[in-house]
Amino acid sequence: MAVAELYTQYNRVWIPDPEEVWKSAEIAKDYRVGDKVLRLLLEDGTELDYSVDPESLPPLRNPDILVGENDLTALSYLHEPAVLHNLRIRFAESKLIYTYSGIILVAMNPYKQLPIYGDAIIHAYSGQNMGDMDPHIFAVAEEAYKQMARNNRNQSIIVSGESGAGKTVSARYAMRYFATVSKSSSTAHVEDKVLASNPITEAVGNAKTTRNDNSSRFGKYTEISFDERNQIIGANMRTYLLEKSRVVFQSENERNYHIFYQLCASAQQSEFKHLKLGSAEEFNYTRMGGNTVIEGVNDRADMVETQKTFRLLGFKEDFQMDVFKILAAILHLGNVQIMAAGNERSSVSEDDSHLKVFCELLGLESGKVAQWLCNRKIITSSETVVKPMTRPQAVNARDALAKKIYAHLFNFIVERINQALQFSGKQHTFIGVLDIYGFETFDVNSFEQFCINYANEKLQQQFNLHVFKLEQEEYMKEDIPWTLIDFYDNQPVIDLIEAKMGILELLDEECLLPHGTDENWLQKLYNNFVNKNSLFEKPRMSNTSFIIQHFADKVEYKCEGFLEKNRDTVYDMLVEVLRASKFHLCANFFQENPVPSSPFGAMITVKSAKQVIKPNSKHFRTTVGSKFRSSLYLLMETLNATTPHYVRCIKPNDEKLPFEFDSKRIVQQLRACGVLETIRIGAQSYPSRWTYIEFYSRYGILMTKQELSLSDKKEMCKVVLHRLIQDSNQYQFGKTKIFFRAGQVAYLEKLRLDKLRQGCIVIQKHIRGWLQRRKFLRERQAARTIQQYFRGQQTVRKAITATALKEAWAAIVIQKHCRGYLVRSLYQLIRVAVVTIQAYTRGLLARRAYRKMLEEHKAVILQKYARAWLARRRFQNIRRFVLNIQLTYRVQRLQKKLEDQNKENHGLVEKLTSLAALRAGDVEKIQKLEAELERAAARRQNYEEKGRQFRGAMEEKLAKLQKHNSELEAQKEQAQLKLQQKTEELKEKMDDLTKQLFDDVQKEERQRILLEKSFELKTQDYEKQIQTLKEEMKALRDEKMQLQQQVEEEHLTSAGLKGEVARLSQQAKTISEFEKEIELLQAQKIDVEKHVQSQKREMREKMSEITRQLLESYDIEDVRSRLSTEDLEHLNEDGELWFAYEGLKKATRVLESHFQSQKDCYEKEIEALNFKVVHLSQEINHLQKLFREENDINESIRHQVARLTSENMMIPDFKQQISELEKQKQDLEIRLNEQSEKMKGRLEELSNQLNRNREEEGTQGKAAEAQSEIHTPQKEKLTDKIQEMQEASEHPKRRFETESEVKSDFRQEASRLTLENRDLEEELDMKDRVIKKLQDQVRTLTKTIEKANDVHVSPGPKEYLGMLEYKREDEAKLIQNLILDLKPRGVVVNMIPGLPAHILFMCVRYADSLNDANMLKSLMNSTINGIKQVVKEHLEDFEMLSFWLSNTCHFLNCLKQYSGEEEFMKHNNPHQNKNCLNNFDLSEYRQILSDVAIRIYHQFIIVMENNIQPIIVPGMLEYESLQGISGLKPTGFRKRSSSIDDTDAYTMTSVLQQLSYFYSTMCQNGLDPELVRQAVKQLFFLIGAVTLNSLFLRKDMCSCRKGMQIRCNISYLEEWLKDKNLQNSLAKETLEPLSQAAWLLQVKKTTDSDAKEIYERCTSLSAVQIIKILNSYTPIDDFEKRVTPSFVRKVQALLNSREDSSQLMLDTKYLFQVTFPFTPSPHALEMIELPSSFKLGFLSRL
Repeated sequence: MAVAELYTQYNRVWIPDPEEVWKSAEIAKDYRVGDKVLRLLLEDGTELDYSVDPESLPPLRNPDILVGENDLTALSYLHEPAVLHNLRIRFAESKLIYTYSGIILVAMNPYKQLPIYGDAIIHAYSGQNMGDMDPHIFAVAEEAYKQMARNNRNQSIIVSGESGAGKTVSARYAMRYFATVSKSSSTAHVEDKVLASNPITEAVGNAKTTRNDNSSRFGKYTEISFDERNQIIGANMRTYLLEKSRVVFQSENERNYHIFYQLCASAQQSEFKHLKLGSAEEFNYTRMGGNTVIEGVNDRADMVETQKTFRLLGFKEDFQMDVFKILAAILHLGNVQIMAAGNERSSVSEDDSHLKVFCELLGLESGKVAQWLCNRKIITSSETVVKPMTRPQAVNARDALAKKIYAHLFNFIVERINQALQFSGKQHTFIGVLDIYGFETFDVNSFEQFCINYANEKLQQQFNLHVFKLEQEEYMKEDIPWTLIDFYDNQPVIDLIEAKMGILELLDEECLLPHGTDENWLQKLYNNFVNKNSLFEKPRMSNTSFIIQHFADKVEYKCEGFLEKNRDTVYDMLVEVLRASKFHLCANFFQENPVPSSPFGAMITVKSAKQVIKPNSKHFRTTVGSKFRSSLYLLMETLNATTPHYVRCIKPNDEKLPFEFDSKRIVQQLRACGVLETIRIGAQSYPSRWTYIEFYSRYGILMTKQELSLSDKKEMCKVVLHRLIQDSNQYQFGKTKIFFRAGQVAYLEKLRLDKLRQGCIVIQKHIRGWLQRRKFLRERQAARTIQQYFRGQQTVRKAITATALKEAWAAIVIQKHCRGYLVRSLYQLIRVAVVTIQAYTRGLLARRAYRKMLEEHKAVILQKYARAWLARRRFQNIRRFVLNIQLTYRVQRLQKKLEDQNKENHGLVEKLTSLAALRAGDVEKIQKLEAELERAAARRQNYEEKGRQFRGAMEEKLAKLQKHNSELEAQKEQAQLKLQQKTEELKEKMDDLTKQLFDDVQKEERQRILLEKSFELKTQDYEKQIQTLKEEMKALRDEKMQLQQQVEEEHLTSAGLKGEVARLSQQAKTISEFEKEIELLQAQKIDVEKHVQSQKREMREKMSEITRQLLESYDIEDVRSRLSTEDLEHLNEDGELWFAYEGLKKATRVLESHFQSQKDCYEKEIEALNFKVVHLSQEINHLQKLFREENDINESIRHQVARLTSENMMIPDFKQQISELEKQKQDLEIRLNEQSEKMKGRLEELSNQLNRNREEEGTQGKAAEAQSEIHTPQKEKLTDKIQEMQEASEHPKRRFETESEVKSDFRQEASRLTLENRDLEEELDMKDRVIKKLQDQVRTLTKTIEKANDVHVSPGPKEYLGMLEYKREDEAKLIQNLILDLKPRGVVVNMIPGLPAHILFMCVRYADSLNDANMLKSLMNSTINGIKQVVKEHLEDFEMLSFWLSNTCHFLNCLKQYSGEEEFMKHNNPHQNKNCLNNFDLSEYRQILSDVAIRIYHQFIIVMENNIQPIIVPGMLEYESLQGISGLKPTGFRKRSSSIDDTDAYTMTSVLQQLSYFYSTMCQNGLDPELVRQAVKQLFFLIGAVTLNSLFLRKDMCSCRKGMQIRCNISYLEEWLKDKNLQNSLAKETLEPLSQAAWLLQVKKTTDSDAKEIYERCTSLSAVQIIKILNSYTPIDDFEKRVTPSFVRKVQALLNSREDSSQLMLDTKYLFQVTFPFTPSPHALEMIELPSSFKLGFLSRL
């Protein structure tokens, strides 16, 4: 939309104001294009007709919803008034001093101590993204630290601003942050040393000025070095342009450097007496400013702090005293009296007391000093002249000497600090902190301001380029079309200052001239730049100054003193005097070639923008300007090699008033520091940037139903924007963000507000209508009621007479008696029915209650067995899972081996193919050679004809030659035919032959060429050629013979191969025989199965018959009558009586399953062998085919045949395996026969016993004996059966292990092993369960029957004493197995809580019973050390810590319970009191164990806190548990990373799940309920503290809706406490501060009553916290209102009466005091048994 369309009624604009710079006004009338005047309504109610230019309308004001944003770039309208207003709201009203402006952190000096820099704040910002928290210097430091750690790139933090803006404090906090978050574990305390360098440099480099009480009078760049672990290892400091003139001169209300006043304040101390100092008012150099004291500063205490930091850096007392000597000497030098001796001379008395002290301190001769303070030596070419100086000249010489000495001292201290911060090793990365002066302009600006502004020009240029680069990177990352943005380039100003014939070069040139003056230099500037350079101007009313147009403002410089300050010279004779000082430090300062104290080194080359001509003078001295330019160039090089982070410090007012906002001063600084330039660059393109999810959440209300139906939120945002904003140039779609031009977000906010307003009107309409209708209906009903009563009254009055009254009374009496009779009859009938129903109902309820009791009792029994089965099942699943993993790994190894073999085969095939290709090429070459030979023969015939012409006698020789050639060709053809037949078999040899033939042909070709030449030259040489050919033919004959021999050898080789093939074919035929044998085995297997099934049927029938007989033989009522009630209860606990007989049936089923599993194993083995046989037959057929087709290939075939032969050699192994299988089958048949015979024998015995039992049922005692005789053999038989089943299971195991080793190379074998292992594990588990169950049942029956016996029955088992006997040498094994190697998960299932602790105490009782002090002491020490060791090894294992915290507490309680002390014994029963310790008092060990438990508890809490802390803020604060009531706002450049689908974020459910995991683990490990409550209370405190701390540091979270979310999340936590029955744990009370903060966000905050309610309700929040929340309160919509400053002041006035903490943050590391309650153990020691899983077989119960 057009910009003019935004200027509508009720919108607000900014207009210039002379006082406030900008003021707000509301548009009273819509603006139309062409209007000359804009009708405005000011805030005071007056109307104004504001003249406007259509091209430059007044800037629009942002909606209130965008005011107070953390990032200025989040504003829709980006301009100066918007920035100024946003800063005013944040600083003056919300009391927030930090604000982002893109990549800049704007820091306003509050002139007040704020509680936002504690360690808790540092830890809150540590690890957070920059956009997640409120702006802070710690956020910038964390971003730099994180980028350094992540990218391994050096970082820089550039802190700049005016004097008094807070640069030094900001830099100090940044360094403190690095020192805190990167603490190393070494003892060097490098972090403390780095921080300790600040007080020293501030003492010698900071001073009080009119603008700042602690103003840095030098620039400082501190490099903090880090190692590869990102821990500080050292630092290095560079300084720039110390203000030396302050040593000798201070303006009114200013002071010298702090160190002088600290020294004077400590002058009366004994260690400083020899310095002969007094108060600061006594010295000229410290009293010039008129005020030597700073309010609120104790110089003596600061001196103690300075000395302390000197010592911390390793500076000894001697070094400190040397420094103080020089400082005291400077003060005394300032008090040396210089008297005028006429107009041309001056003098200093040698008796001057201050001169004597000065010379005494520095080891100088007072006469020479007095002489050369008043005289100077001039050396000319012909003579040396001593020229006296006037008094002003002498004073200047004295002051120059003082400045020189102090400058040397300052550089020396900095150098020594750098040496103290040096580190050994290699620097990995560093973070530089630059604390440098900002742009300065005063009423009088001199050389210092010129250098400062020159440095700021360079920094501004680097800043502009960096901002431009970041903007470009953002566009490229989002794939937004990049358009060139115009930004201010200050290179012309830099060229004016530093280029060839620039201001600095002209100044240096003038300094070289002996009579150079400031006026001459200024005249040169006028001549070179006036009217030639637009950035240089001459003031109209002055000839002693010049004006430079800097990037921030025009600055007028006075030329007076430029040359002197640039030269910075001291007269040579004074230097000579000081060089001869007996004080070594002073003498070293003035050596001719001192080691450079600057960290830049002696020689630094600087590249200017333009070439600079250097003077060729050997007397050239480096000036201050050239030094500064060199150091500035090196600084820029360093900054360009790092990633910069910018902090711009702003001074809000000149009066140093807290939170006072001076708009004029702030705008001036914003222009000077580049903040507005950043805003301007951003505003030229797309300043507003929203992620798609933010846009959807904020403007979903503007979307139609059709648009909301789209599944892709990104596409949905695009569709709605195309509809709302027709001009597509006003926005761009990036990959993750939508980019808007200035004003578009405000337009969208207007549309959203209109939509909400329209919706509110509709809601109000319906609600008001409903209220009116409701009122009308009430009034109508009231009118009807009144009418009804009124009409009734009238009717009654008309109808009442005497007769009517009598009749009515008589009718009433009759009705009374009649109704009474009817009611009495009905009552009696109902009463009878009710009594009958009650009787039947009560009977029914009683029977139902009885049945329910029976069902519940049986359900308990079922639950016991079900839970045990579930636990065993879980263990079996875990074991199967581990076995599956192992087998999977083995299968993968086999697959990898097969793949390697396939690759090898593939390589061989490729090699064969390449050899065949080479052979084809060789054949072609031979054919070519044959053609060449034919051509050569033709040429030879020509040669013969020519020879016949020359010489007739040669014809015969030529004919012979031709004959020989024809024979040679015939032989060659035969050889070639043979070669072609045998080439494939003899490839390697054929290659050699081909090579030889090729060489021979080549030789022959060369010889023929020579022959042609010889025919042409001389005919006599022809005979030599013929002779040569004869020799070659002879050689060919020899080669032919060799070839024939080779062919014969190859025939032999092929014959051997044929024999091998025949042998392999013969072996392949044997496979069919193997198949027949396998079929025979299968038939035998079927027979065995039939036999087994028949045996099982017979056994099943016999077992059922025996069971039936047993049931018939016993009189159940008789047995029950003989059992006591206790026996019946015990019997019902462990199983019914009939379970014993059911166990026999189950044993039969186990045997059946065992036989079935063996049958399955055989089937699988046979299937595997069939598969292998088929596979081998296929391979052999394939090999035979290859031998037939490629019988004559080459040598490689032989290797393949050998490999295949070796594979076929495994056939005898298969024979052996088959024979072993036959043997195993026979063994199994034999074993089956034996087992069947045994079972028959057992059945016969059982039947005989039944018969005997029937005969012996006469008496009660005989019946009991018969039952014991029956069950005793049953127990023995069951035990034998179990052993046989175990042996049967062990045999397949051994056989399977053997087979797996043999067949480990096959994939099918691995899968078969997996199945077999699973079956075996299930079978073993089933056997274990059956065995245990049968044993328990037999034991129960035996015990019950023995109890039923009378006196003749043998006595029961012996009683245990609750002790465990062990040997001294088994103590280490006990600790190892019971403590060090014990796994908690194996103990907590189906075992009593604290079982290891009870076992240990039973061992302690044994040692106590022996009265062996050494044994007991050794056991207790070993136990305590073992617990400490296991806790130390598992410091981060929550389950292990919980387990051993529980066992330590149980052990401690056992030591108390059985200690024999009355306070503990009163909880025991008499039997437990008998088990008390008799011989030793273990109270000391109880104390040690208590300390160990406390340490375990603290570590236990730390582990829980570390696990839950990352979840707290996302779950409690960020997650929207109440959907639909939250809204998002733009976050600007420092935006948190988000995506369309944020599925991995933590929710409130995550917090509850983590708490439930902690709780369930503690309960499973048997932790005392009181300890559980204390741990939960500690966790809830952490949740509340972390959430509240994050709320304090996140202004965007301080809203009414977020308060609702927090309150909802607190209710979830309270529900969790209620669900876990932890209401009395006081955990809910720890959430009270958070609950009150949530209430404070939701409550109304306007009236006095609201303020009083806040004061009364928020008792758990401190005053600082309440004010922080009120100041940070941020409305989400325009319908919410901000908290006014007046309301905040009302609340603050009410809170002033409170005396609470001034700390803002809650201490998340706070731990509540832990108490370990005494809970006596209910378990009887004599009933405790040792589980076999503990591996404590060497212990025995007594």
